[in-house]
Parts: sequence; structure tokens; C-alpha cells
Amino acid sequence: MNNRLSLDDIRAEAQRAGFGLSGVTTLEPPPHFDAYTAWLDAGRHAQMAYLDTERARSVRANPRHVLDGSRSVVVLGMRYPDPRAIPDAEPSEACGRVASYAWGDDYHDILPERLAPLADLLGAQLSNGFSSTKIYTDTGPVLERDLAQRAGLGWAGKNTCLISPSSGSYYLLAEVFTSVELEPSQPLQTDHCGTCTRCIQACPTGCILPDRTIDAGRCISYLTIENKGTIPADLRPRLGEWVFGCDICQMVCPWNIRFSDIAGGDVFAPRQAIPRPVLRKELRLTPQEFNRKFKRSPVRRAKRRGYLRNVAVALGNLKDQAAVPDLSFSLLSEPEPLVRAHAAWALGQIGGASAKAALEKALHAESHIAVLHEIQSALA
Repeated sequence: MNNRLSLDDIRAEAQRAGFGLSGVTTLEPPPHFDAYTAWLDAGRHAQMAYLDTERARSVRANPRHVLDGSRSVVVLGMRYPDPRAIPDAEPSEACGRVASYAWGDDYHDILPERLAPLADLLGAQLSNGFSSTKIYTDTGPVLERDLAQRAGLGWAGKNTCLISPSSGSYYLLAEVFTSVELEPSQPLQTDHCGTCTRCIQACPTGCILPDRTIDAGRCISYLTIENKGTIPADLRPRLGEWVFGCDICQMVCPWNIRFSDIAGGDVFAPRQAIPRPVLRKELRLTPQEFNRKFKRSPVRRAKRRGYLRNVAVALGNLKDQAAVPDLSFSLLSEPEPLVRAHAAWALGQIGGASAKAALEKALHAESHIAVLHEIQSALA
């Protein structure tokens, strides 16, 4: 066996790969597993049934189940842009907002490529030159914030995000499970949130709970990404301009305001027209245009129908009369009922003679029950 890798070796390789945070921990059961199962049992995971399978519970309870023979896990964090990297300007047209982690290429594609040299380095630790490794980039059932805290990367804040005391919370986490036994990092023992409740107070939907969990069914990120159906009518006005994800609870965090690197590096450099999309143009995206614009982008997870649903809601919240022709076109011509339903709601929010005329025309042409209900509610 070669000389054992030190923590400094791991961190140096992580830095070369673009990871600003790194540490090592053991595979002991995570301390918050009981709280996590209570969260599941309370139904706070909304429609994310994949979180509550028998295997998902088993692996989260014991990280050793991730990889046979695993002895250690390297936990890493890579920065993505602070939302302040693109300052708000007075737009000439109504624009939406996209969470800043999704401004560039999809981290599911980028992080595994960046982790490959570290996996090779671990492989060189065994006499046969081969280490069994498994990489997770938000792709497997582990309580990664527990692992990250135990590896010394930060603490889980009241908004449930991992917060580094030196650089805030705009990080994407990844893990490398390995059969190599590594020296563990010193855990971060201190919770630095104190009495601050800015994230709780700032959340428009009230989804951040006092026990440091999220009511996913009320979270804007869930509603605009993981939710594949209708957005509850009472929550639509609270989404504001967000069309994919949300950064509010991080934007108000003092640790980000004071210590975040606004530039956030160039790994997730913003693509043109994604951070603040012009909503009327987005509503007209064909399936081919959507696929082309969001190739290798996290936004694809919402699918076209989910994204256009969100765009319609944002236009309704902005009450932009200039959007009435585009919303009317969607209501009368869009093949996806989910989009038509939310376009009807948006027209009702905007109001005016043109919006009413489009709704009345659609009332006689529409056959989908859910869309008809939205049209009737909008006209009422």
C-alpha cells in the first residue's frame, strides 16, 4: 500500500478540481435520521415519493449500505453564483427569476467529471491500484448535510441549507464513498444561526418550520420544479417572479450577505437569457426551442409544461397587460392542459377587456375539466 493520503492531500486535489469546501468523515449513522423519518411520516415531503421507499430509508439510516466495503466518505462543496452576481436592473419587459444554481450547466453533469481525478487518487492507495468508489451528486439516498457537518464543512441552518462559516451557503454538495480508510476531519460543532430568523420571516409561503425542516408542499423550489401538477391557487401569488427554484432564504442570510463570494467562480457561469428570462418570449417556446435553450441545464427537470406553467403564474403576478396576447395564445392554442389552466388563472389576475374576451372564447372551446374550472374561476 502506498503512503496514506492526508487531509491536506484530499483538500489540495479538491481545490484543483474547483471544490472550495472538502473534508472526510466516517460512515456512522447520521444524527438526524430520526428527525428525517419523522418529517417523512408527517408527509412534509409532499409528492416526492422516491424519498420514502424502503431502500431510501435503509441507506439513509446507514451510509455503509451505499457501497460494499466502504470505509470513508469525502464530502465536497462547489460554489455557484451568488444571486447578486447579476444585479437587478429595470427591465424593459416583464422578466422572471431563476435560482442561481441553475444559471449555468447542470451540476449533475459537471460534478462527476470534476470528481474523477479524486477517485483515481483514492485508487492509487491500494496495492492493486484499485479503490472501489461511488460518487453522489444529489443522486443517492444519503443525508448529505449531516455528512458535511461531520466532515467540518459547515452547519445546517434554519433554512436547512449547509452554511460555511467562512463563505456562506451557495454550494452544491457531492460525496465520494471509498473503500480506502481516510483520516476524518474535525466536525463543526457550533451552530452559528443564534436567534436570527431572517430566512423564516422572508419566506413568502411560510414553508420553513420551527424545527429546521421544510414543508416541501409550500416551498417555491418544490412547487416550480418537483411538483408536476397544478400549483395550489392560494400559493400562486406568493411565487412572485420565480419560474424555477428560489433563492430568497439564502439571499437574506447574514452569512451570505457578509461572506459570500459574489462572483462564485466560472464553473457555473450564467448562460445568456436564463437568470432573468423575458416571460412573454418563454411562453412561446416550442418543445424544440425549449430543448435547445435548456440543453444540459437544470431547468430541463421541470420539463416544458412545468416551466411554462411557472411562466404563466409569474406573468399573472406581475399583472402585465402586454402579456395578455401571449397568455391568450397559450390558453387557446397550447397543447398542454397544465399550461392552459395556469394561463387562464394569469389572465384572470391581469383582467381587462382583452383578457376577459380570451377567457370567454376559451370557455366555449375548452373540453378539459381542470382547465374549464380555471377559466370559470378567472371569469368569476
